[in-house]
Amino acid sequence: MYFDEIIGHEHLKKQLLESLRNGRVPHAQLFVAPSGSGALPLALAYARQLLCFFEKEGVWIENPTASLKFSKLAHPDLHFAFPVATTEKVKKNPVSDLFMDEWRQFLSENPYRNLFEWIQYLGVEKKQGQIGVEEAQIILKKLSLKAYEGQFKVLIIWMAEKMNNATANKLLKLIEEPPKNTVLLLIAENEDQLLKTILSRCQILR
Repeated sequence: MYFDEIIGHEHLKKQLLESLRNGRVPHAQLFVAPSGSGALPLALAYARQLLCFFEKEGVWIENPTASLKFSKLAHPDLHFAFPVATTEKVKKNPVSDLFMDEWRQFLSENPYRNLFEWIQYLGVEKKQGQIGVEEAQIILKKLSLKAYEGQFKVLIIWMAEKMNNATANKLLKLIEEPPKNTVLLLIAENEDQLLKTILSRCQILR
């Protein structure tokens, strides 16, 4: 997903590119948008710009090797957290890493899909997906490591309002003061379901 593939959101595209150009990338940003409006594709395009491009004399130059990995959502410095639930495959302690094959396929088919479609895709329509405290522990461990390639590490938390309180509280310090060159991109439809302490630590984009 590239910026020029996203319809609309021109003011946000401009704002995000300006932050890169000025070298002032906020460490925690919250994209608030209704279901299906393109917040996840926008966050993916921004993550791609962070991980796969560099600017030289006012021109953005793409690293083709990094970009090929990103296209497969397999770049080693791109991390995800999203709502999951127990399934036939994962019977306990569900975390995002255990569903990455399904997630990549789900997004490759249509990155504008919503939470209900994701839960359907997993075949657990009667369950409520959530981002549990085990996820927070994995996130903290991953982001404590240095970037494998390039400058940045990026974590996209999709449907961040599905973090339970224990998860949100465990991630507070990370969101407030992440490791160097770590960028957290949270995506939510209902910001009022997020803890105020989370909101206060993020730059909010609408």
